[in-house]
Amino acid sequence: MNTDDLELFTRIADCGSITASAEQLGLTPATASAALKRLEKQLDTQLFIRSTRQLRLTSEGEHFLTFCRQALVALEEGKASLHAIKGKISGELRLSMPSDLGRNLVVPWIDEMMIKHPELSLKLNIGDGLSDFYLDRVDVALRYGAPEDSSMIAFQVASIDRVIIASPEYTAAFGEPQHPEELRQHNCLIFRLGNRAYDTWDMVRNGEQYRIPVTGDRECDDAEIVRRWARAGRGIAFKSKLDVKRELDSGKLLRLLPEYQSKPVGLWLVCPSRKQVTPAVLLLRDFLRDKVNEELKPVGRPLS
Repeated sequence: MNTDDLELFTRIADCGSITASAEQLGLTPATASAALKRLEKQLDTQLFIRSTRQLRLTSEGEHFLTFCRQALVALEEGKASLHAIKGKISGELRLSMPSDLGRNLVVPWIDEMMIKHPELSLKLNIGDGLSDFYLDRVDVALRYGAPEDSSMIAFQVASIDRVIIASPEYTAAFGEPQHPEELRQHNCLIFRLGNRAYDTWDMVRNGEQYRIPVTGDRECDDAEIVRRWARAGRGIAFKSKLDVKRELDSGKLLRLLPEYQSKPVGLWLVCPSRKQVTPAVLLLRDFLRDKVNEELKPVGRPLS
């Protein structure tokens, strides 16, 4: 039984369309239709009920789908085990990641990882929107925030504080807030994800919660642009400490209200299913954990 046919069958079951599944797998609709017929002939079972308007699984197809998924996962795990035994990690990483973190930290880290593992290849999507794993052909995504879909396979890379930051030029011109309520009088730089603008900033001090609605003259759906605006003295931003750690250490950005803490945000590596949890993904997970921990270490004071 051809494993490509099994993969196609599961993809058709997910998409509900032979044409869409064929496109995702780089096949023609005719080739995909022939493969499905071949599988049904081998099983002597009709897997789908076809009509001019829809394609849906038969009861036998639903029953077989469970075993088909298990078989494909087992095969992938077997391949991964062989690679691990050989000490080689190869294959393609189809990865998406946030814009600011990706461009400035993760891409150089992955370059370093691929030098150590030259049989790896990379297809990269960078952007702050959530990738569609199937439509965007992404196998693994690096994201801030835990996945809402419990069916996803997720590994937490780190838990990271968020910090309120501005440039020395901004604070010299407009002053530095001494209390969260004073943020209302400042020009705040707003990050937007989809239709949601993150214009309410939460923090806590000594058990007292502060939830401050902020406003400003700039809003963007690209987190790197928000950081650049802050660097240029355009206003105050609320960012993951990981994104701005180097600029805080160098003094190019200042941390404001340091005695007020934010709720940490998780950095997660997410796969749509266990099939995507390859040795390359596990290598990436461990590599990122080490790099993030190293990045967030306090900068030592010079010896006097």
